[in-house]
Amino acid sequence: MKRALKKQTEIIARVQERIGHEFSSPERLERALTHASIRNPAGGNYERLEFLGDRVLGLCVAELLFSHFRDASEGELSVRLNQLVSAQTCGEVADELGLHEFIRTGADVKRMTDSRMANVRADVVESLIAAIYLDAGLEAARSFIQTHWKKRALANDGARRDAKTELQEWAHARFGVTPVYRVTDRSGPDHDPVFKVIVEIAGTKPESGESRSKRAAEQVAATALLEREGVWQSSAGKNDD
Repeated sequence: MKRALKKQTEIIARVQERIGHEFSSPERLERALTHASIRNPAGGNYERLEFLGDRVLGLCVAELLFSHFRDASEGELSVRLNQLVSAQTCGEVADELGLHEFIRTGADVKRMTDSRMANVRADVVESLIAAIYLDAGLEAARSFIQTHWKKRALANDGARRDAKTELQEWAHARFGVTPVYRVTDRSGPDHDPVFKVIVEIAGTKPESGESRSKRAAEQVAATALLEREGVWQSSAGKNDD
């Protein structure tokens, strides 16, 4: 018992060091790192925190964009916001912080594929933001978000358009047709479903995408096709400078 408590204390200390925030109530941090697949955790899981963190993140990123892009239209700001609060961006932040080392999950989740675990890591980032907010207020949460999102917000490609919109316009211009999306598979437990979607355009090969909702999976598939056809630069091929 003492050994387990000591190990948990060490984990809390390491996470706090990485995120730059010391919790007055470490139980909030433990909850933010606990997936719903853990049965009956003492402090609960992160699902409610994720809900709150998503809203705090959206507010702080919207503030950031509003102050730095004074001449941008509402439409451009919305495109930038959607990209910056996406699961992909949250997952990137999680990976930068190495949060995968500390997330508590059940055995079934530990066997998930990398793509599905990426969603869990993204959820944990939002939960972490909520935990910081509840522990020390909006300014502390804003500071964390500024640290990890400001550079992304100011990047030149920050206004990359919605993938489905971009693909539809490209398909109309290139082939005179509209992309068709089909759900080909649904897997995973009810609390963490995964949808696989294929996008088809007459005249070119289809592409597929996976995510926790049909809409998000469609975006992944559309992005994959745009990158394959050279319409968009592949995110894997970008420099991090």
